Order: sequence, then structure tokens, then C-alpha cells
Amino acid sequence: MARVLTPRAEDFPRWYQDLIAKAKLADNGPVRGTMVIRPAGYAIWERMQAEMDARIKAAGAENAYFPLFIPESYLKREAEHVEGFSPELAVVTHGGGKQLAEPVVVRPTSETVIGEFMAKWIDSYRDLPLLLNQWANVVRWELRPRVFLRTSEFLWQEGHTAHATREDARAYARKILHEAYEDLMVNVLGIPVVVGLKTARERFAGATATYTCEGMMGDGKALQLGTSHELGQNFAKAFDISYSSAEGGREHAWTTSWGTSTRMLGGLIMAHGDDNGLRVPPRLAPVQAYVMIVKDGEGVGEAAAKLRDALRDAGVRVALDDRTDTAFGRRAVDAELRGYPVRVEVGPRDLAAGNAVVVRRTDGSKAPTPVADVVGAVLAALEADQQALHDEALAHRRSRTVEVSTLAEAIEAAATGWAMVPWSAVGVAGEAEANGQGVTVRCLLRADGSVPDDEDEPDLTAILARAY
Repeated sequence: MARVLTPRAEDFPRWYQDLIAKAKLADNGPVRGTMVIRPAGYAIWERMQAEMDARIKAAGAENAYFPLFIPESYLKREAEHVEGFSPELAVVTHGGGKQLAEPVVVRPTSETVIGEFMAKWIDSYRDLPLLLNQWANVVRWELRPRVFLRTSEFLWQEGHTAHATREDARAYARKILHEAYEDLMVNVLGIPVVVGLKTARERFAGATATYTCEGMMGDGKALQLGTSHELGQNFAKAFDISYSSAEGGREHAWTTSWGTSTRMLGGLIMAHGDDNGLRVPPRLAPVQAYVMIVKDGEGVGEAAAKLRDALRDAGVRVALDDRTDTAFGRRAVDAELRGYPVRVEVGPRDLAAGNAVVVRRTDGSKAPTPVADVVGAVLAALEADQQALHDEALAHRRSRTVEVSTLAEAIEAAATGWAMVPWSAVGVAGEAEANGQGVTVRCLLRADGSVPDDEDEPDLTAILARAY
């Protein structure tokens, strides 16, 4: 397999690109910075979408859709927001063969256009909270693109809500953070994330607070996998999102926004992949069990089809590989690259003994199993390996995280992993110094590991790392 993929220890970025290409997950698009998501990659994204969508709806939000094109004047209404996004904007100046009276921006995010319609739709306190989400593409002109991690166009969900009070907005932003984002990442993606508060320097443009889910990748770097923002009344005042209170006065709403994207696919690859390819957690995997005919004849095809049907009846997402005109070894390598959690190999020799071979992707084990016991063995393997991938990633994060007491020690530790250091030992000046050496404050935590309300709380811990 070393000839198929560059070993991770030898060149991690090259390994990442090799895996994406060899596993047929994605390709570079024709315009620099864009990507084509191939069926194998999109199938994983669809599973992420379905799991995330269910959690968002459980939190009470409803899906809607807003325009791709946003009048430039909308972005200029919230000064900090437009300043934060200006370098990344794609602006359309001509349409239909004519110069447009007002340039339009290809949405980098939709706070401004959704704010315009929130102002239109909200009149009374009875209209609150207004909880919206959309699944869409966005464009942020990326100077240093990397497939899934940073592309000029990417897919995501973006939630936008309006509330009557600051307390309600904060509670909802955190509800999404924990019950949708953290739950999905830990319990489905198998990535143990640290959930914390971003510093003012790292905060979303126009927000009053940004909360983040940070995962450690296989090379010890951090990846921001999702964020939830309190926007205060900044956008409400810019777009006059106001309501009549129960007391009869006119009040501005408090808003939030939150998003996760196809970056989670990149995180999945880098958190769980090994030198043989992708490893997909069973709860996420589009194909959980891959039944493979080693060699046809002697009842093998019929036995494999029956196993496929039995697995499907047991609720397993299953596929059958009967391409015996392609060498079995090549097909097995492809299955390893794609990261199917379990393979069930059916060949004449094993079948003559009443067995099939159950191969687990997570640890590479191969177990001859009586055909009658295959379904039970697969179900047990799927459950065990979901936990095993999470536990392996957690052990990796713990082994590459050190507690230090000074900024200099934190910057040094960030060369190989994460550093936990008192925020008081870093501060705003220290954060700028760290940034100058390619190290960022990923988030701030309270002593008990919970998420602080603001960075001025006493005794906070900062996590510093190099990041994607």
C-alpha cells in the first residue's frame, strides 16, 4: 500500500492529496480554488447532511433558501462584517451583457440578506424566535486552496436566528453548538472535539461571541470543524430587525448564526485516515458492509447475494461487489482506500468450509466466520469500531497535548501538537506574537473545561496550535 499512498509520517499533506485522488473523493475544478466532489465523497457528505439536518430540526429550526446574489450595499451596512470579508468577496459587475447599476456579491455567508428578510417578517414578539437554516454553496475567494479544507466555493449549512432577548440568543447558539455540532462530530464522525470560545482576534466578523468545535488532525494540527456565533444586536440595528414587545415598545432583536461545511470531510480524512486510506466511522459510512465475491462459481455468487440481503434486512447499509473480471487484490485495495468499515469476503474455499471472512477496516483483522453468524459478527464489529475510532483519536489528541505555563513554551509545543496554557500568560499581545510564528489561539476554556461567556473571565485556559 505504500506504493499507493505516500506514508503519513513521510509527507502528511501529500498523503492527504493522494488519498483524495486514489479514493476518488474529489478533484480540482476548472477554476482555481474550486473542487468537484465525486460520488464517493458526495455520498459521505450526504450522510453528514442527513445527520446534521435531523439535529438542526430537532433544535426547532426550519430550512429555507435565500439568493446566491446579494446587493453590495447590504454588506456595507454592517461595517465590521464587510471589512472582515472584503478580501474574500467575488463581485459581479456585469449581467446580461450590461454593466449592473449596483454590483452584486456572490454570497460569502448570508447574515445580510437574511437580515433584510427577518426585518420584513418580524413584527411582534409573537414572531420570535425565528429559527432558520439553509443548505447552500458559498464563495470566499481563497488564495491558498486545499480540497475540502479551503476552497473558493464550498457547500455548507448556515443557520440564522432572531430572539427577543440576549439570554435566549446565547442559549440557542450554545444549543446548536452542543446538541447539533458537538453531538454529530463526537457520536457520528467519531472526532473528539474541544468546544470553546474564540478570542476577539479570531471572532467572526460582526459577532459579539464565537464558539467553536476544534479537532486534532493526524499530524497534530488543529481544524475548526464548526462555529456558532452570537451576533448581539449588530445586524438587527443595521437591518432594523425589530419587534413590538409585550409592553408595547419597539425593541431590536438579538440574532445568531452558525455553520458547518464540507470542511468536515477534510477533517474526517485527516482525523481517521491511515496509510491504507480512509477509515469511515460506521454510523457515518454510506456503505457499512461491503460483500465481496473473491472468485465466482460453486455457489459463491448466490451465497454472497443472500448475505447482502440478510445484512440489509438487519438494517446495515450494504453493497455487493461481484466484479470478478477485476482482480480481487485490486478490488480489496480500493475497498481499503474507500474506508468501508467491514468487508465480507466470500470465496469457494471458505464457503466449502461453511465460512465467509469478516475483515474490519479499523484494525485490519480478518476472521473466518460461519455464514450463519456473519450478520451478528458484522453488527458487533460496526458498534465496536465506531467507539474504537473515537477512542483512538482521543488517545492521539491526549498524547499530543501538553500543559505549559508560558507563551514561549506554548509556541514551541505547537510545533508537534497542542499546548494548554493560562490565557493570562498569553493575552492580546501574546496572541499577536504567536500569530507571527504561525500559531493561533484555537479557543478558550474554563478550568472545568466548559465554555466561557467572554475572554475576560478569570482563570481561563487557552489552547494554542498550528491549524489548517
